[in-house]
Amino acid sequence: MAHKQGQNRGRASVNAITSCISTTLMLVLLGTVVFFVIFAVHFSNTLKENFTVTLILDDEIGKKDAFQLQSDLKSMPCAKLVTYISKERALKEQSEALQSDPSEFMGVNPMPASFEIHLKADYANKDSLAHILPALEKRAGVLDVSYPQSLLESLNRNISRISSVMLIVALLLTIVSFVLINNTIRLSVFSRRFLIHTMKLVGASWGFIRKPFLIQALGIGLVSAILAASVLGGGIYALIQYEPQMRTLITWDVWVCSFGIIFLCGILLTLICAYLTVNSTLRMKTSHLYRY
Repeated sequence: MAHKQGQNRGRASVNAITSCISTTLMLVLLGTVVFFVIFAVHFSNTLKENFTVTLILDDEIGKKDAFQLQSDLKSMPCAKLVTYISKERALKEQSEALQSDPSEFMGVNPMPASFEIHLKADYANKDSLAHILPALEKRAGVLDVSYPQSLLESLNRNISRISSVMLIVALLLTIVSFVLINNTIRLSVFSRRFLIHTMKLVGASWGFIRKPFLIQALGIGLVSAILAASVLGGGIYALIQYEPQMRTLITWDVWVCSFGIIFLCGILLTLICAYLTVNSTLRMKTSHLYRY
């Protein structure tokens, strides 16, 4: 009898370890996809905020009017950063780009002063620009307003496609994770179907029977989530060490969201699978216990 109980404990331990390993692998895959989805969104926002709206200023605009215009631009809800480019700075940048000084043969500085507005990511789209650009063009002292709208539309279109594909992959991976975790836990619970049936015969309530299985599932989900988060965290750290510039893109919110999804899915999926599997076993008729 003691030998049989030892075998049962050993089998239960093996089942728990197997469940933990399979759950960890699925969470690593799911966490990786979620990380790249969040990273892609963060990266796209960074790219959008690097695009600038350029306001070419009239040479006749006074310093007071230019200062007032700069204050108005900074107060706009769409503006993330406003930079003033003086005529001298514009000439220097143009001379470095052309490897020659245009003022040497023209006699005067032909470069106009300008403002560069970095828009917030939420406003860097076609609909928002349709309201922003006309209002800027009407400002006094502004000769022209330019913005790489076609390039931005192409960026938004490609980002939308990539994000949609990655979200679909994440959804499919979540479904696959649920199915595999459910099958693993089902095998673990089904191996103890006679014990469950015996407890039911002696009058144990369904809640009492479910409790140890749910506790075990919670432990498996928590341990698996910790292991998966460690693996994913190690991969992200290696990526940052390989490319230090990634540190500016992989911010704390990317870490929190990625690890949060891992822990949420790890715990919820194992609990839901255990709950459904135990209930299915409890509903099983006595004649069905010996069919497998």
